[in-house]
Amino acid sequence: MNETIPPLRTQTVDRLQVHVYENREQLGKAAGSDVAAKMKELLGSKSSIRMIFAAAPSQNEFLQTLKQADGIDWSRVTVFHMDEYIGLAPEAPQRFSAFLRERLFDDVKPGNVHLINCSGDINEECQRYAGLLGDAPIDIVCLGIGENGHIAFNDPPVADFNDPALVKSVELDLPCRQQQVNDGCFASLQDVPTHALTLTIPALFSGAHLYCMVPGVTKTAAVQRTLRGSISTECPSTILRRHSDCTLYLDKDAYGDLG
Repeated sequence: MNETIPPLRTQTVDRLQVHVYENREQLGKAAGSDVAAKMKELLGSKSSIRMIFAAAPSQNEFLQTLKQADGIDWSRVTVFHMDEYIGLAPEAPQRFSAFLRERLFDDVKPGNVHLINCSGDINEECQRYAGLLGDAPIDIVCLGIGENGHIAFNDPPVADFNDPALVKSVELDLPCRQQQVNDGCFASLQDVPTHALTLTIPALFSGAHLYCMVPGVTKTAAVQRTLRGSISTECPSTILRRHSDCTLYLDKDAYGDLG
């Protein structure tokens, strides 16, 4: 297990705890160590826990650290992921389920793995996945923030802080689709699907403990809006400032010159 890495800076914005690190490697190690510690703490008093994961390059260092953590009984962990493209081939490497299987699930072998399946009727899949999410409380949510401030695929045009659904289909806005190209996930904009299935903001917010990992200079504007902007769906990630237990992990590039 990696030793605890002290942040360069900490601050609290409303309820949101903010930790800033030298680089994304330190960010990922710190976040992975903290999530592993919380998992072991919860598993010490509960028979099982339920977690939701994001799938994005921003999560790589965190997932690598968590995968290597000792002393976690993954057989008592049920895992979900927070979004999936509509229209990709089942074998497409860009599928978020494939990303998480490759980087975490296939190695740690959680007791229950619930993957989103967008190959059939989308409305039925929304209902199926919402039913699984609603079976019991969510303990931990591991997420990121998009360049447009989205959390999961709740882009500004479709984000709803009071969404009545747990899972819904959405049209992806242009900045969100362009980010997938910027991240190297797709060769060109026309290759990026236009629609996806996503957990809603209330579904993510239902988690008891939220850990949000956001490295890189491409996220600086979104981070500044998250920490300084008004809480609004114009930047959906601002809602994180209202959660009772959310920690935001940044590197210096993402933090920028907030002073």
